[in-house]
Amino acid sequence: MRWLFADQLGPHFDVGRDGVLLVESRRALARRRFHRQKLHLVLSALRHRAAELEGSAGSVTVLRTDTYAEALEQVGQPVRVYEPTSWGADAFVRRLHASGQVEGIDPTPGYSFGREEFAAWAGGRRRVRMEEFYRFQRLRLDLLVEGEHPVGGKWSFDEANREPPPKGAERLDVPPPYRPREDEIDAQVREDLDRWTRDGVLDPVGQDGPRLFAVTRREALAALDRFVTRRLGAFGPHEDAMLRGDWAMAHSLLSVPLNLGLLDPVEVAERAVRAFHDGDAPLESVEGFVRQVVGWREYVWHVYWHLGRTYRRRNALGVARGPLPRWFDELDADAVDAACLSDALGGVRDRGWVHHIPRLMVLGGWAAQRGYDPDALTEWFQTRFVDGYDWVMPANVVGMSQHADGGAMATKPYVSGGAYIDRMSDYCGGCRYDPKKRTGEDACPFTAGYWAYVDRNAARLEGNHRMARPLQQRHRLADLAEVVAQERARGDDPP
Repeated sequence: MRWLFADQLGPHFDVGRDGVLLVESRRALARRRFHRQKLHLVLSALRHRAAELEGSAGSVTVLRTDTYAEALEQVGQPVRVYEPTSWGADAFVRRLHASGQVEGIDPTPGYSFGREEFAAWAGGRRRVRMEEFYRFQRLRLDLLVEGEHPVGGKWSFDEANREPPPKGAERLDVPPPYRPREDEIDAQVREDLDRWTRDGVLDPVGQDGPRLFAVTRREALAALDRFVTRRLGAFGPHEDAMLRGDWAMAHSLLSVPLNLGLLDPVEVAERAVRAFHDGDAPLESVEGFVRQVVGWREYVWHVYWHLGRTYRRRNALGVARGPLPRWFDELDADAVDAACLSDALGGVRDRGWVHHIPRLMVLGGWAAQRGYDPDALTEWFQTRFVDGYDWVMPANVVGMSQHADGGAMATKPYVSGGAYIDRMSDYCGGCRYDPKKRTGEDACPFTAGYWAYVDRNAARLEGNHRMARPLQQRHRLADLAEVVAQERARGDDPP
């Protein structure tokens, strides 16, 4: 019997000769403070897959137990599993393998490149850079290449994919994303979550809401098709832009079905490449999307294992030790005046999702400026986002947004002042804070916070050539001491 976990639900995860085991563990759902909509998506996906298998020729056993160990005792026979997606789950199934309850652990088909293959490829590299891996992936998978050369003469069109939002626009001129229809399974999931919350079994965070993401293979394919045929062309130019009235912009919203294992990443990338070859999408947009799916996403999966179990606890800057303030932890967007931070936090509260720039440059940037503990922040991103998993967030948070790994992932901290947010969004025009001001009641907390961050971490960033200019510029700020004192006085209060 094949035991499939709740992120292994697509057809490329084969069933066993004796059918499939699916387990709902109440303790697994309750062990962390997950977003309400994330709990809904996982349970809905698991139960929809069970219904599909019950209606097919294969057999399925669905168990709802307190623990996974309890479920295996009820099964009464050894099971096979695919490699799980976290260090904790990996250790658990290896203990089960040693005890004979798991008879085999097979390489996961959920990613295009195996863990052992990546380890061999990484070899003795001092640093495993995403750009090298991405080029390797393009060549290996024959995506947007002609022989050994990239289509269009360049491996990356990032410079063409960094446009600000159209001036004066409240929304991008693009059709809306695919929207699934809830059914009786979703209704039952909602009833169960309501009951478990009332009974104190669960303590979720965030708002409940209509399901926005695909949880079945059919829905996932429909979402992929709608993105490629209706939205992919607009994706590239504005993938880094933000509009307060357009939470989805032209993003695919495929991270949830991909991370549930409903889509094979190669089929997703190949579908986008076919649109380019058919003349239905520009190269810049297609390359940017392929980079996300078989470049960045797969790279993050592999460095999760490559950098080791303790990676998420790295804190190279040292001074980032602060606990998450309650308003941030509880997603209290209404307590925040800063328009960009309020909107990003509200998006997490209301949907469990914002796209990568609010994550990196607004939420992550704010946390870096304020010195929040990277490990606690990683846990926050993992549990508050509907597409957050153990393997997803360490590299994105510890490595990218917090630069807490000392440069193992990125060559510089991704921290900016209000000028970046002003250029890439429509937030600043209606905000009580002025991105051009560092001090005073209307001083932008991102602008002031940036210089306080640079000053606080100057000694640790001194050898980073990409930080040389801001490190020098801070000495020219006549009001630097005032800025630092002002931001220290802000403390944990919402801006």
